[in-house]
Amino acid sequence: MNTSQRKNDHIHYVLDDRVDNRRYSNEFDTIQLEYQSLPEIDFASVDTSIELHGKKLFAPIIIGSMTGGTEKAKVLNQRLAKAAEICQIGMALGSQRIQIENHSCENHFSVKLGAPNLPFLFANIGAVQLNYGVSNADLQYIVESVNADALFFHTNPLQETLQTEGNTNFSELIKKIEEIVTCFEVPIFLKDIGCGISESFARKIAHLSISGIEVAGLGGTSWAIIESLRSPESIESLGETFRFFGISTVQSLKNCQKHLKSKTIIASGGLRNGLDVAKAIILQADLAAFARPFLLAAEISTDAVVDRIQRIIRELKIAMFCLGISNINELKKMKIFNRGM
Repeated sequence: MNTSQRKNDHIHYVLDDRVDNRRYSNEFDTIQLEYQSLPEIDFASVDTSIELHGKKLFAPIIIGSMTGGTEKAKVLNQRLAKAAEICQIGMALGSQRIQIENHSCENHFSVKLGAPNLPFLFANIGAVQLNYGVSNADLQYIVESVNADALFFHTNPLQETLQTEGNTNFSELIKKIEEIVTCFEVPIFLKDIGCGISESFARKIAHLSISGIEVAGLGGTSWAIIESLRSPESIESLGETFRFFGISTVQSLKNCQKHLKSKTIIASGGLRNGLDVAKAIILQADLAAFARPFLLAAEISTDAVVDRIQRIIRELKIAMFCLGISNINELKKMKIFNRGM
């Protein structure tokens, strides 16, 4: 199967409700915040803005990595980017491996052409591709071709082993990433794709000169299920076996807080609303990323994505107001209470 078909398969199955783990339990529901009956602030004064590597975002929210490389993906990326520009939040591209293989796909990812005031854009490539011929020049190309502000290396060993066409040589990638970081001009981030960040892994990469990490914890879209749905029937059940394999987003944030507190931490994986964003920031995330919720909206229109973003921002602002908090820095100083589900 060619890469373009795989990309279209991914879009098709991401939109399928069967892949969404949000319908199961979510650890964000165990987090209780200290509601203030008299917040003693003006709701209009609540400021959700942050700075990310010198760029101002209206809210600590990113449209997460999803797609690219096909005509359908191009339309979706354009809608997502325009919505991010309108709302002044960040965006991350899907894997640009297909762009390296075929430079004619470049316009599927060049979203700043239609959204020139998009405040922050992440380029994206699988870390494992460093073991399959992707060079520093290739990395420079995908960053410069889309005028990206940073680069994601996504880590997806479970997904690759469940893909019939997967790449599974993950040998010595930490060393290779460190070599690239030391000579690369834009910030480099790592991100998982739905299995989270363990404490041992957070400790293992603490020495890396990366700028940050997106946790992409267990609880959102299941790529194990996606790959099993598009695989031969003989291995379809493997997806169900590994549906809940990994570390929750809440636990991943705690692991990163312990070992990677000097890095920019992006919460993702099962976040549903602005209240979850507030809880993630109290757990010391700097930003939060949503993927599938925005892709569902992008299937409809740019306006639908804008409406979804604005709702999340309003939910975050309401949560901050009801905590008596007027800015994101104050929110990070809040305490949480855990309760049983």
